[in-house]
Amino acid sequence: MRNPITRMRKRWLATATAALVLTGVAVAVQLPADARQSSAPEYGQDDLRRDADAITALGVTGVQARVTTGNGPDLVATSGVAEVDTDLPVPDDGYFRMASTGKTLVAAVVLGLVDEGELTLDDTVDHWLPGLVDGNGNDGRLITVRHLLQHTSGIHDDLPGHATPEEYLEHRHDTHTPREIVARAMEHGPDFPPGTGWGYSNAGYVLLTLIIEEITDRPWHEEVADRILDPLGMDHTYLPDGTPTIREPHANSYEVFPSGERVDVTSVIVPDPGGYVSTTEDVNRFFQALLGGELLSGARLAEMRETVPVDEEMRTFWPGGGYGLGLVNRPLSCGGHYWGHEGGESGYITLNGATDDGSRTVTVSMSTALGDSFESMLSQERAASDLVDRALCDTPDSLEQAPRLQ
Repeated sequence: MRNPITRMRKRWLATATAALVLTGVAVAVQLPADARQSSAPEYGQDDLRRDADAITALGVTGVQARVTTGNGPDLVATSGVAEVDTDLPVPDDGYFRMASTGKTLVAAVVLGLVDEGELTLDDTVDHWLPGLVDGNGNDGRLITVRHLLQHTSGIHDDLPGHATPEEYLEHRHDTHTPREIVARAMEHGPDFPPGTGWGYSNAGYVLLTLIIEEITDRPWHEEVADRILDPLGMDHTYLPDGTPTIREPHANSYEVFPSGERVDVTSVIVPDPGGYVSTTEDVNRFFQALLGGELLSGARLAEMRETVPVDEEMRTFWPGGGYGLGLVNRPLSCGGHYWGHEGGESGYITLNGATDDGSRTVTVSMSTALGDSFESMLSQERAASDLVDRALCDTPDSLEQAPRLQ
């Protein structure tokens, strides 16, 4: 569930989303309603394929992308191959690891519980999990549910992972309980006092799953299934339940390490809640429903969209980006903004986006993580972001005229 940007491929940028050193006041990174432009139905199949090809041209082995509008069939395009040294096509309905996109599933469950009066966003971690966040300056009495959802808790992130091919081979099938992941984080002091900064924390979302279980007295993933997956018909989204493989069809995933070595990293056990596997169709359906008001009350959805700015390092990858309660806000080149949540784990990198009302959604899944240099990571991120941007707002005229992400 690591990301963004897969912990900067494990430290190229000093931990992927690093710790923000700005004061944490809720600031909506949005443009006024009258500045937004409607999505452009002119963006077509050839445009999507062209943008997918631009990603594989960077060295990504395979890409699948889907645009959903609710008006007519989806636009779907693939590029590259499903396995290196073969001509196997990338499946256009292939499974991939959602990774941090699953954080939005967790956030939606938590906010649903808030809607039902089971907890408040101002509840402390210690209220629900007494004594778990403690030591080395960490204090669960000062950290709220809102802090966890928005990555403003200050809890240091120390998620297990692999930075070299050797580490991958040695640790790819390791398992870690939620409390073990939290304990790893507690070995470090906080990155900043709660509510005074922004720092991406996978451990914070692990704590949220434990809070869900404390409140409901059932496994957190059953709440995800009952509240989201089953009602929305997301039949291709599932947890591998400790198995290192994922269902067919899928493109194999690869990582290009700083050494330049490309390794097949398809077989891996991913810590929850980042272990979900899904498809582009299911991810689009989820964001369509969430932003369309099908899952939460208007008040909770509004709170979910109250954002704080991301840190300076992350702004390199998300120019103008803001983080809400499990939702990322990014500006569109044609005016306005979109919502989504990137995910990256063991070679699978996923970007997605949806308009304000969820009427137009796009997901692009890449089966290679380029980590040989900072420039490679940034180029991959920009090419995928460009696809999302075009798909959500481009018209034939704006294809040449709209400023591209810089």
